[in-house]
Amino acid sequence: MTMEDREVHTTRTIAAPRERVFTAWTDPVQLARWWGPNGFTNTIHRFELKPEGVWDFTMHGPNGQDFHNTCVFKLIEPPGYLEFDHLKEIHFYKAMVHFIEVDGGTRIEWTMRFDTAKELAPIRSFIERANEENMDRLEAILYGREVSRPNVSNP
Repeated sequence: MTMEDREVHTTRTIAAPRERVFTAWTDPVQLARWWGPNGFTNTIHRFELKPEGVWDFTMHGPNGQDFHNTCVFKLIEPPGYLEFDHLKEIHFYKAMVHFIEVDGGTRIEWTMRFDTAKELAPIRSFIERANEENMDRLEAILYGREVSRPNVSNP
């Protein structure tokens, strides 16, 4: 098993300043507007942007199903890097997100590292597609197009 077998890589260059892109990932009001695949909305219950801080939220699917999630921030280096652990048993992974200043904007390099290739294999294609939809929604927010109304309770 190689590291690649247990990782998903998503890269996107966005025509926005690095600080603005980083803030869209670290401000709970903005994050709630774009996180998740198309059709999803979010309720953020707790958001502590600090090492070992908790990000607790519910993703509301377009079919009415709710998905509770808990993440713990590990490393925050504004505006260049964000790392957190996603703690859902069926979906445990480490997220490592680099925000790289490039000519005309910011390149996001997002890696999701699962414990094993066996965990990732059955959901890889879904995650790859969902991450691209995430990036589309992020771009829409940064470019001023509303995607969904956020629900932020007590972040």
